Amino acid sequence: MDYAYNNAGIQSPITDTADLTEEEYDNVMNVNLRGIWLCMKYELRQLRKQSTKGAIVNCSSMGGLIGVPGRSVYHASKHGVLGLTKSSALEYAAKGICINAVCPGIIETPMVERMLTTQSDEMQELMKVVPIGRLAKPEEVASVVLWLCSPAAGYVIGQEIAVDGGYTVH
Repeated sequence: MDYAYNNAGIQSPITDTADLTEEEYDNVMNVNLRGIWLCMKYELRQLRKQSTKGAIVNCSSMGGLIGVPGRSVYHASKHGVLGLTKSSALEYAAKGICINAVCPGIIETPMVERMLTTQSDEMQELMKVVPIGRLAKPEEVASVVLWLCSPAAGYVIGQEIAVDGGYTVH
């Protein structure tokens, strides 16, 4: 194995933290954070066996960098991905394994398409504060992931790179 991209994410309904059910919390955390951890666990075991260097890129979210009302569990899970990424990056840097994260903004994906349909008012408000003024293409995130997996990023360790059209710059 040379590199891995761990991309797991589901949303929860827009809900006040006090009204979130334990099942919704567990479901989001199991997919978004535990899923990334499980992938990394077995990838790192493989990379430790190899004599070659490697790279792991975890998918967090702009939600891992900020907070938004009604999205506490999603944002908590994506903040957790960044903590997992940073701590693991420090553990494995000396072994030649580069671990980083991307933090995509609003990307043209099936999940965002559903959100545009079921939460159109909230999504329209959100799009108003994206400086670039459009959704991102999946290929734009993939380009950053590929760079992080390349030798050109060999000195990049434990970083979170926002691919969000400038949303988190505010």
